[in-house]
Amino acid sequence: MRFTLKQLQYFVATGETGSIKLASERLNISQPSISSAISHLERDLGVQLFVRHHAQGLSLTSAGHRVLREARALLLQANGIYDVANETTNLVRGHLALGCFVTLAPMIVPELCHRFQEKHVEVQVHPIEGDHEALMAQLRKVDLDVVLTYDLQIPDGVTFEALATLPPHVLVSADHPLADRSSIALSELDGEPLILLDLPFSREYFLSIFYHEGLSPKIHARSRQQEVVRTMVANGYGYTLANVRPRNLTTLDGRTLKQIPLEGEHRPMKIGIATLAQERKPRLLQAFEEHCRAMITNGGVPGMQ
Repeated sequence: MRFTLKQLQYFVATGETGSIKLASERLNISQPSISSAISHLERDLGVQLFVRHHAQGLSLTSAGHRVLREARALLLQANGIYDVANETTNLVRGHLALGCFVTLAPMIVPELCHRFQEKHVEVQVHPIEGDHEALMAQLRKVDLDVVLTYDLQIPDGVTFEALATLPPHVLVSADHPLADRSSIALSELDGEPLILLDLPFSREYFLSIFYHEGLSPKIHARSRQQEVVRTMVANGYGYTLANVRPRNLTTLDGRTLKQIPLEGEHRPMKIGIATLAQERKPRLLQAFEEHCRAMITNGGVPGMQ
């Protein structure tokens, strides 16, 4: 066997991202090194693993798909050797693919990952943002090791551990007529224009808050981008509902938001960690879960009030 585990790692990253450039960014390795490793692997195996598309990245051949499955399994077994050594020496090291719900990532991920890597200097965390549906699909394909997300809809084969509870609140512009209120009832927003965060499962969650009160919101605009929603609200287009509580209530265009508790009993969102159900978790994953339990609690969440 002339290929190396490092070459397999480069191949898997390229196969999962469909791009040498993206694989380079994920692994922090130069593009020529990854390209050379893939060429060596193809020569050694005697098969073409990718179809090269000019200016459009790469796509796996049928043989490439099969090799990708086997390469993932082989790398997983190799990591098991590290786990044995880590348990003996109490050392945590390796690569962790962390998925994070797109609205949580800007607040939580930087501080969470920085502190974890300060404690475990031989660990590299590779964060990937996405909506809940996409992240669950990547987790089930073992493209991700762990996901930070909400308790929206957890598929079979995935375990979810809740860490912190976030009740819904109202966001309005600083000069909105309700901006100085200490709390707002949902009925007071009836007929007001709603700017809806239009992500899978998220939109259903927010709309269900109205439906449970027998109300039908007047949706003025939708966006999949949280900052677009916040900026539209700050500019007076309407209000929105949110669960996250960022420390910074200034939008990207410099305007100010007011965050007001929502009156009544409404289902909160729970931030937690999702992993594949498995009997024995790698030491690295166990250490990261312990780190999340310590940093994400009802007493405080990184990046949030």
